[in-house]
Amino acid sequence: MKQIIELIELEIAKAFEQAGYGKELAKVTISNRPDLCEYQCNGAMAGAKTYHKAPIMIAEDVVAHLQGSDCFAKAEAVKPGFINLNLKEEFVADYVNQMAEDDNLGLEQAENPEMIVIDYGGPNVAKPLHVGHLRSAVIGESVKRMFRKMGHKVLGDIHLGDWGYQMGLIITELKKRKPELPYYDESYTGDYPEEAPFTISELEEIYPTASGYAKEHEDYREEALHATYLLQNGHRGYRALWNHIVNISVDDIKKNYQRLNVEFDLWKGESDAQKYIPDMLEQFKKDGFARLDDGALVIDVKEETDTKEIPPCLIQKSDGASLYGTTDLATLIQREEDYKPNRVVYLADKRQEMHFTQVFRAAKKTGIVPASTELKFIGFGTMNGKDGKPFKTREGGVMRLENLIAEINQKMYQKITDNRTIEGAEAEEVAQKVGLAALKYGDLSNQAGKDYVFDIDRFTSFEGNTGPYILYTIVRIKSILNKYKENGGVTEDIHCNIPSADCEKALMLEVGKYNAVMKTAAMETAPHKICAYIYDLANVFNRFYHETKILAEEDEAKKAGYIALLTLTKEVLESCIDVLGFEAPERM
Repeated sequence: MKQIIELIELEIAKAFEQAGYGKELAKVTISNRPDLCEYQCNGAMAGAKTYHKAPIMIAEDVVAHLQGSDCFAKAEAVKPGFINLNLKEEFVADYVNQMAEDDNLGLEQAENPEMIVIDYGGPNVAKPLHVGHLRSAVIGESVKRMFRKMGHKVLGDIHLGDWGYQMGLIITELKKRKPELPYYDESYTGDYPEEAPFTISELEEIYPTASGYAKEHEDYREEALHATYLLQNGHRGYRALWNHIVNISVDDIKKNYQRLNVEFDLWKGESDAQKYIPDMLEQFKKDGFARLDDGALVIDVKEETDTKEIPPCLIQKSDGASLYGTTDLATLIQREEDYKPNRVVYLADKRQEMHFTQVFRAAKKTGIVPASTELKFIGFGTMNGKDGKPFKTREGGVMRLENLIAEINQKMYQKITDNRTIEGAEAEEVAQKVGLAALKYGDLSNQAGKDYVFDIDRFTSFEGNTGPYILYTIVRIKSILNKYKENGGVTEDIHCNIPSADCEKALMLEVGKYNAVMKTAAMETAPHKICAYIYDLANVFNRFYHETKILAEEDEAKKAGYIALLTLTKEVLESCIDVLGFEAPERM
């Protein structure tokens, strides 16, 4: 189904051609002066130079061919050459009724669906998730859902940090504490225990202890580095320990992401790419792409058009160790072999931009991904406290993600129980849904690349541009629809009426923007545009609600038309919040 603005442009293009001008001038935008008109075309201004004519004369010529249009209630030329447009009420009602009958609410899906891999999350095993992991998970999940909504095949990959120095630290610290374990006995040939020799709580304490000790004791650090080397080169006991570490960590990580309603299709890690590295490095050297620089292996990625210095991509240290760049390139080889993606999208802190520039250029230069494959980096800003600095606990430490979620849920539970409408287990369930909306909307409503202030009081408010306000609007609509059904109203086979009031037409026009907003947000990987849209839609609906006697309307046909419009508004809002990664309760 075409976007409403596309239908308007087709009509305007026909009028431009009939008036003797190029149809390329028929670009239409939503009016930034809704008090004057609903849509506007400035093509006459652009065509003045080409046709050696005053813009107002071109505009008047075009408007003359719009009289009697099925689309426009008003088309007028305004100096110096604007064309102001209002749509016919019948046209608008027909459009939203077509949306309501379409399974995708009028959203046109991609003609040529792509295979897209999204690399997001990226936590290290053996470490608890903290607030620094929030943005990658929340933004990445929304981008994944947007692409799926557009009809693409999408795989979300968590890309775990499971192969580095932290593994050697844990192995070394555990040996110090429990040297009798069979994993450290070089003569042991039996099966290793199925149960891990530590709990997740112990594991999370072991790593920071080992890390701190290694900084103060060089011999301990060397031992941890050697343990890392042995692990990565197949040490039987260390591989068994590594399996315990990964399995216990992944179970805990899954529980935390579940609380965020974030799901990954692939639970791959850096370890999965290791088998590709030796052949990859040999090929780079053989093909002349890699060169030695002070003993390290690098690939030059600087281009003539660069306006700033782009250092070489470092792929192997002088001691033979791999780096993030090495693993990322090897992972691209693995993804190409397994999935042949048309697009690979990465989410990470925006300070990682140089790293991804180097990796993407190296990948294209060496041919490990086809030239047609799009490699995209979405860099996100920092989540800050009210002091403008990275968000911390009251004690000044990094807050665990589960604690942040619990704090928001508790705040929402308090607000919900204070209203005394819901109690007990239902109140807890509702608090979790509304708390998640507060957290995710608070993040996603900001442009990804910008820093933002995490303000728990503002985010959990039921007023203003917040997740709870959006959910409250949906719950309000659900309540009206339920009352209508309880009083014998039927919601099947009803249609929106031709609007009889400005607030009704305004709601239809806002609902009608859905497919354009969703398509633009997906193209630009911009969840904040969906947030801005549903905030506007909620405001327009609430104006309609306050100005219209919906259930008290005596004309049953008119009431049914209101109910059809409310049903469609709810479906559009629910579709949008599903893409943002949260849902509305039945009541609040």
